[in-house]
Amino acid sequence: MHRQYSLRKNHLYLLTMAQQEQLQKAVNKIVASDDMHAKWLNSLSMMENTGARKISKYEHPVNTNIIVLKHAAEEARHAYYLKKQIGKLVKDACPDYSYPYLLAPIESYHYLQQLDVEACRYIKDKLKLEGRTLKHGAYLLVTYAIEVRADMLYGIYQDALTKHNSKVNVKSIIAEEEGHLEEMQRMLEVFHPQWKQLADDMCAVENRLFERWINAIDKVAKN
Repeated sequence: MHRQYSLRKNHLYLLTMAQQEQLQKAVNKIVASDDMHAKWLNSLSMMENTGARKISKYEHPVNTNIIVLKHAAEEARHAYYLKKQIGKLVKDACPDYSYPYLLAPIESYHYLQQLDVEACRYIKDKLKLEGRTLKHGAYLLVTYAIEVRADMLYGIYQDALTKHNSKVNVKSIIAEEEGHLEEMQRMLEVFHPQWKQLADDMCAVENRLFERWINAIDKVAKN
């Protein structure tokens, strides 16, 4: 079944048909090659692990609620799960997250780091917040933008896995990412009355960084 990835039409970031086609073609080429597929899984694992570490760093030593703990635990689990899937493709491949074992390593490392930096700058300039409140806002907006993206990316990836009858699957991650997105929306509603505009602005920033990342991934897949 052909799936249309226009899931959240209120967001500015949504893929054009050309971008969607580019991503689908790149992911299908990656899944067709065990070596590239292993590095793709390792890259996704690294990015999930980066998210988990960022959440852990954000956590308050006392005032941390169960949603944040759940989110940190699930992001770490995703990193582990993706890493473990590599063994279904190539034995003893991608032992760590160093550059030779990643696809588009510079862009993969830069993506989430830069999004975090730009979110903090945006909140400081637009909302005039600082300190713990700024960090909380950045956590909510970055996580929301990432979960919107994950909803689309993992869906396209799972379609490719199904098409190629791969031993790998990411269905459990898709289900948990959808839950994360709903949780972030509820927390953003409490954080600010104009949360939708804030979220759209951050999704627009994320889209720019994602385009840079997927263009680099596409270049590798074509070689």
